[in-house]
Amino acid sequence: MVLVEFSMTPLDKGESVSEYVARSLDIIDKSGVAYRLTPMGTCLEGEWDEVFGVIRQCFERMGADCNRITTSIKVDYRKGAAGRLEGKVASVENRLGRKLAT
Repeated sequence: MVLVEFSMTPLDKGESVSEYVARSLDIIDKSGVAYRLTPMGTCLEGEWDEVFGVIRQCFERMGADCNRITTSIKVDYRKGAAGRLEGKVASVENRLGRKLAT
């Protein structure tokens, strides 16, 4: 399983790009892949091909009407591990002995 954090932004659409981010989140939400939206990107969890297939779909949709796109991708692979979207945060909270404002 992979845990992937990615951010994809058109560079030719001005300062506010939430319209384009929303289109990507529509793809992600309908994909069935586990995800978490953050203010600076989106985390996906699943099998490599499944996760990168969703990212590819987001890129293709954005590329349909955006001439320049920047993408950052960070990948954490851990054999046999699942549920890390919640588990990694829970582990830190457990060590602190309290819930964090996540």
